[in-house]
Amino acid sequence: MKKLILITALTAFTFNAMAQDTLPEKQLEARQVAKQFLGSLKPELGKAMKSGGPVHAVGTCYEISPEIADKLTKSTGWNVNRVSLKPRATTASADSWETQTLQWFDAQAAAGKDVTKLEKFEIVKVDGQDTYRYMKAIPTGDVCLTCHGTAVPANVTAKILELYPDDKATGYHKGEIRGAFSFKQAAQ
Repeated sequence: MKKLILITALTAFTFNAMAQDTLPEKQLEARQVAKQFLGSLKPELGKAMKSGGPVHAVGTCYEISPEIADKLTKSTGWNVNRVSLKPRATTASADSWETQTLQWFDAQAAAGKDVTKLEKFEIVKVDGQDTYRYMKAIPTGDVCLTCHGTAVPANVTAKILELYPDDKATGYHKGEIRGAFSFKQAAQ
């Protein structure tokens, strides 16, 4: 196998900023997994909002998101997760690499970069093993504010705390980075 070039913590690529053929194959693969995750979760949340409102959507997210991540992990070979500096689910707590990346995303956003295009791909050592790491920022959109914003309705807050008793994922404003898709895979 050819040795991939390490993309350092000071470098990130946007979804459309570079020609596809100049990106590492594993980064392109991880991008597709992120698109699949979002493409599976977003319509389910939309259906839940329409059929039962935000309280129902919280329950749907609680059930469906881990199922989607598990399915993608099994079908792609990537360990698929979402993480945040303010996690809702216990599985969303960031490790040190993810924390540094999320902080870098925040710095890029503060510098005026388009948060919808922030991503990072790197090869790092995990327990002595070369490991592909990929993260794609998740921005806060208008619909996200119902459950993640500064004025979450009391009934939604009650459902969130029922399902996620240690929730920290509120207080966001539109456009802020709420978290990121985070994937890893042992390098071959």
